[in-house]
Amino acid sequence: MPSMHRHHPPQWETSTADEALVIYAQGGEREAFGALYDRYLPRFHGYCYQLLGNREAAEDATTEVFLRALAALPAFSTGSFRAWLFTLAHHVVVDELRRRRPAVPLADVTDLLNPAPSLDEVAAMRAEQATVLALLPRLSLDQQHVVALRLSGLSAVEIGAALGKPRNAVDGLQHRALLRLRSLLVTRAPTATTGGR
Repeated sequence: MPSMHRHHPPQWETSTADEALVIYAQGGEREAFGALYDRYLPRFHGYCYQLLGNREAAEDATTEVFLRALAALPAFSTGSFRAWLFTLAHHVVVDELRRRRPAVPLADVTDLLNPAPSLDEVAAMRAEQATVLALLPRLSLDQQHVVALRLSGLSAVEIGAALGKPRNAVDGLQHRALLRLRSLLVTRAPTATTGGR
C-alpha cells in the first residue's frame, strides 16, 4: 500500500512540515519546493526589503535567495530549513550591501524595543516611529541584521545559525542594539515632544 503514494504527488498543505517538503523536493517533486517557496516568499521579501530599502532590490534579492536554495537543496541535510534559507538570504543581502553601501532602514521596531508593550506604550512608540527609523542606520551592520532577522520572526538560535554566530553573540548584538536605540531616542526626546502647539 505505501507504494501507491509514490505514484501520485501528495497534496501539499500548509501544515506539511518543512522537513517533509524538503525530502520530497530533494526527490524531484517540484511542487514540494513550490510549497516551500510560497511559504517563505513573504518573509524573505520582507527581510530583504527591510535591509535594502528598495522594493526592486528586494525582489531581485529574494529571487536570488530561492535560486541559490534550489541549486543547493540536494546538499541540505539536517537542521532548520528556515534558518538555512535565512543564511542564504543573509549572504545575498550582504553581497548587495557591499556593492552599494546604502542607509539600511528597517520597518517596524516596536516589538524589538519592548516585546510586551502596553497600549499606551505602543501608541507612544508609533508616534516616535519616524524618529526610530531615522536612527536605525546608526546601528552597526551586525546589529541591523540581528534586528531584521528578529523582526522576520527568527529565534535567537535561528539568527545565530543564519549569521554563523553563537547564541550569546546574537543576544549581545540584540541587547546592544536595544540600548543604542533607547539612548538615541532619549537624546532626541526633547525635540520629539515639544511639538504641542
